[in-house]
Amino acid sequence: MSKLPAALQRLRFPVIGAPLFIISNPKLVIAQCAAGVVGSMPALNARPASQLEEWLHEITEGIAAHDKAHPDQPAAPYAINQIVHKSNDRLEHDMEVCAKYKVPIVITSLGAREDVNQAVHSWGGVVLHDIINNFFAHKAIDKGADGLVAVAAGAGGHAGVKSPFALIQEIRQWFDGPLALSGSIAHGGAVLAARAAGADFAYIGSAFIATEEARASDAYKQAIVDGNSDDIVYSNLFTGVHGNYLKPSIKAAGLDPDNLPESDPSKMNFGGGEGSKKAWKDIWGCGQGIGAVDAVVPAGELVARLKREYAEALARVNA
Repeated sequence: MSKLPAALQRLRFPVIGAPLFIISNPKLVIAQCAAGVVGSMPALNARPASQLEEWLHEITEGIAAHDKAHPDQPAAPYAINQIVHKSNDRLEHDMEVCAKYKVPIVITSLGAREDVNQAVHSWGGVVLHDIINNFFAHKAIDKGADGLVAVAAGAGGHAGVKSPFALIQEIRQWFDGPLALSGSIAHGGAVLAARAAGADFAYIGSAFIATEEARASDAYKQAIVDGNSDDIVYSNLFTGVHGNYLKPSIKAAGLDPDNLPESDPSKMNFGGGEGSKKAWKDIWGCGQGIGAVDAVVPAGELVARLKREYAEALARVNA
C-alpha cells in the first residue's frame, strides 16, 4: 500500500464515506468519523451558504466531544467535497470557510484545479480528486492533488464505466499515493477486494443513504433496502453527465427507465442550482452494490457490519 499523509493514517477501518449530495449532513459525518471511517459531505449541502460555517463548527465540536469521551478510539478525520466546475458560484466562499476550519481532507470533483489544491495545502489539508479514467488521474496529480478516488463502474451518482480492476491496475502502474476505489462497495468482502486490488480505501456512498442519520426520505432509504443491481439505471438525462439512479424514482417521475432519452452534455447541471437539486431530490442516485443492504441502521452499525464481513472474508482467504 502507499505511504499515506498523517490525516489518512487515523482511520480505524479503511473506508471513506462518499459525500452524498443533499443527503450528507453533520449528524452523518460525525457518526461516520466516530465509527473510525472518514465522514464527508458536499459543501453545497449547506444552504444557504452561511450555514456551512455552522455545520463545520458542529462537526468539529462533535468530533472533539467523541475524542474526549473515547480517548482510546479517536475519530477519523472528516472531508468536505468541493465541486470545482465553473457552474459552482459558491466555490470561493466555501473555500474560505474551509480554510478557517482547516478542513483536514478536501475531495474535489468535476475538474482539477491547481489554485484549489494550493489553497488546501496552505492550511495543511489533503486533496483527493475523483476521476473516472487513467487520463483524468494523470491530470489531477499533475495539478497537485495528493490522492485519487477512482470512480469505477457501478458507483452511485456520476460514475465511470471502467472495471475497478482495470482502473486500479492502470493507476498503480505510475502512482503510489493515496488511492480510494468507488463502485458497488457495500459489503466488507468488497472492502477487502478493493485493498487486494491495490486501493488503500474503499469509498462507500449508497449504503450510507440507508442509515438513520442520512438526510434522505424514508421512501429513498427503503428503495435501497428493497433493491439490487437490477434496479439501477445508467443515464445522462438528469444532469448531462452519466450517472446511476434508482428505477423506482424514475418511474415515480413519470418516465420509462428502460427508454430514457440522451441529454445534451453542454447543458450540464451539477453546480448546486435548483435544477441540480431537483434532479438528486426526485431522481435518486444509487450504486449497484445495494443488494448487500437489508435494513436501515445507524451509521455506526453499518460500519460494524462491514468490519465483521471484512474479517470473515479475510479468514476465508487465509483458510
